[in-house]
This record gives sequence, structure tokens and C-alpha cells, in this order.
Amino acid sequence: MAIRIFVTGGTFDKEYDEIRGRLDFGDTHLPEMLRRGRCGLEFEIRTLMMVDSLEMSEEDRRTIARNCMSVPERQIVITHGTDTMVDTAAVLAREVTDRTIVLTGAMVPYAFGSSDGLFNLGSALSFVQILPPGVYVAMNGRIFEWNNVTKNRTTGRFETLTTPS
Repeated sequence: MAIRIFVTGGTFDKEYDEIRGRLDFGDTHLPEMLRRGRCGLEFEIRTLMMVDSLEMSEEDRRTIARNCMSVPERQIVITHGTDTMVDTAAVLAREVTDRTIVLTGAMVPYAFGSSDGLFNLGSALSFVQILPPGVYVAMNGRIFEWNNVTKNRTTGRFETLTTPS
């Protein structure tokens, strides 16, 4: 069965708007990224929204959850802004219990050429195929359970909240 990919915006899909002098959204880069990565998987892409995660509302998060529940695919990757990715993961963990959902994003926009987005997307697509149902975050080549991860704003990396004993 195919993997469902939901696009929600975030740094992943931002571009530099030369006229306004700021980062903004155009179309998603996902089809190009999958083509460049020579993705051999069967997938379906749907853009749900194009927002900075700092501007994402609780209704936006519920929209993501409703879409996860309404599709036939059991393996779902969500591209998302890194600032509130864990907030969305919490909503998904509460509302969607029978799917494997992996959220991923980028610290640098894909359009800039030096983005971590392509690597993170590839990791998320690999992880979603092998993990049991649940909600996860894939960043920096690592997989995290949704409730044991934080974004370290000093290092620009995601880390576990607790260390194993």
C-alpha cells in the first residue's frame, strides 16, 4: 500500500521573497524532492496547508488529525515546521491510534540548496515503513517518540528529553 504524505508548510517549503525581503510560501517542493531522491516508493501527496508552525492553530492541528484518520493509508509522513512539531504530534497521538505517523521538517529551506530537508524526508519515509503504529518525529537521521523529544534551539537539533538508564 502507498504511503500518504501530508504537507503543512514550515521551513521545509519556504522560499525567499525578493520583493518583500522575507521568507514566504509558494508551492510545495515535495514532488521535486522525491524525484531528486529517486524515491521508488508508492505515495500520495496532499497539501493540507502552507503555514509557519508558529502560526498554526489548534483547529489546524485537528484538521491534520482528521485527514490522517480519513485516508486509507496506514503509513503517513507529515512535513511540518520544527517549532511546534511536537505540539501537533501530541494532538495526533491523542486522536489517531491506528496509524504509523512520522513528522519531519527542516531547519533550512529546501530552496536554499543546503537544506537538511531532503535527508530528513528520506529518513521519515524509511522509518514510517518499519515502525509500529504510533506518532514519531524524524529529524537529523534519528527517530523519536512524540512524547520524548525536544528541539534544542541552541544546537538546531532534536534531542530526547530523557536519557536511558
